[in-house]
Amino acid sequence: MEDCIFCKISRGELPSYKVYEDGDFLGFLDIRPLNPGNSLLIPKKHHRWVYDVPNFGDYWEAAKKIALVTQAVVGSHSVNFLTLGYEVPHAHIRIVPRFDNDGHDDGIRISAIKDIPKEEMERIAKEVLARCRG
Repeated sequence: MEDCIFCKISRGELPSYKVYEDGDFLGFLDIRPLNPGNSLLIPKKHHRWVYDVPNFGDYWEAAKKIALVTQAVVGSHSVNFLTLGYEVPHAHIRIVPRFDNDGHDDGIRISAIKDIPKEEMERIAKEVLARCRG
């Protein structure tokens, strides 16, 4: 889809803090992070909803890999997955590391965006990407 922001990221037309890539999927840090290490996993081909992705099981296995690596990198106690899909009309799994007192007391608050310095975003992305490849 020509005007889709996630398609543009997938094609390399827009920059991202890449944390994962294989032949079908691309993972990158959310530029409006809910916590340090919050990433989005998208299919490289445009699909509207997560359940539209043909290799659904592979999609979730990639999300699990990113989650476990990110949890180790940022030292979170757990990770939540969200598939709301209303903000951008391209399938995406939000991978949100969780911490004590992170402002998401009774689930995930989409409005609880954190201000994370660019240098920290770069460090997290670089380390997660290296471990996902390794």
